[in-house]
Amino acid sequence: MSRIGKKPVSIIDGVKVEVADRLIKVDGPKGKLEYKHSPQVQVQVTEDGSQVVVDRDSDQRSAREMHGLTRALINNMIVGCKEGYEKKLEVVGVGYLAAVAGKELQLRVGYANELKKQIPEGLTVTCPDQTHIVVQGPDKQKVGQFAAEVRALRKPEPYKGKGIRYQDEQVKLKPGKSAT
Repeated sequence: MSRIGKKPVSIIDGVKVEVADRLIKVDGPKGKLEYKHSPQVQVQVTEDGSQVVVDRDSDQRSAREMHGLTRALINNMIVGCKEGYEKKLEVVGVGYLAAVAGKELQLRVGYANELKKQIPEGLTVTCPDQTHIVVQGPDKQKVGQFAAEVRALRKPEPYKGKGIRYQDEQVKLKPGKSAT
């Protein structure tokens, strides 16, 4: 039995969870999320409405995998709708800067052209100053994916550390050729 899948998910105050057929709808102050789960697992809200319980049909490998995954995704949806998720990025380099204009993120990171990245629906992207980017939203996967895509536009290079990195990311710098 999956250790994660066995644990019931407690529903936080201010969040509504509805299960109809295989569709799970979570509604909270930060937004609304939906997830259609695998037919190998069953999801039920307890009668008092305080917990979500995930069970599986069989002990096949795929059913065991989906058991823990479904429980974790439901938990992420509940936490995201109540508190939201956030990723912070910083832009390091002389002349490197970031700005939000309408529905796109504009980056000047050492290329001849300015890079523009469309901000997906449901995410809030802000730049408190020119060297920091804050990505917020209720969907953990969307927040992480967008932050990873922005970072991939100019990864931190290993000699001077210039580029886009996560807030607390440690970039291991290599010694240059003069160090030999």
